Amino acid sequence: MRDEMELFEVESLPWQPDGAIQEKVLSRGSDGVTLTRLAWWPAGLDTSQDGVIRHSYHEEIYLMEGYLTDLTLDQTFGPGCYTSRRPGMQHGPYRTDAGCVLLEIRTPGGL
Repeated sequence: MRDEMELFEVESLPWQPDGAIQEKVLSRGSDGVTLTRLAWWPAGLDTSQDGVIRHSYHEEIYLMEGYLTDLTLDQTFGPGCYTSRRPGMQHGPYRTDAGCVLLEIRTPGGL
């Protein structure tokens, strides 16, 4: 079950560290997987050291601001780009030269 939230100003939430990025959690489920957040990737972030990424959950990403380069595809994506990834789908690594803000939605799934 997700947090119940009425309309509120997202700007009022502080950015919180989550590893190399910052996040604003908009909603979190009690299952430990379900999550809706804004994720801010700072300029120069490169996830090459992490290699290809896989999750056990379904992930949707909407790129709101900035640019994100998929290093495997050698392609850069900008505002308005969207992806929907099934559990286990390989993706990344990524780099952002100028930084970016993503809306991320996670829901349970199995590999």
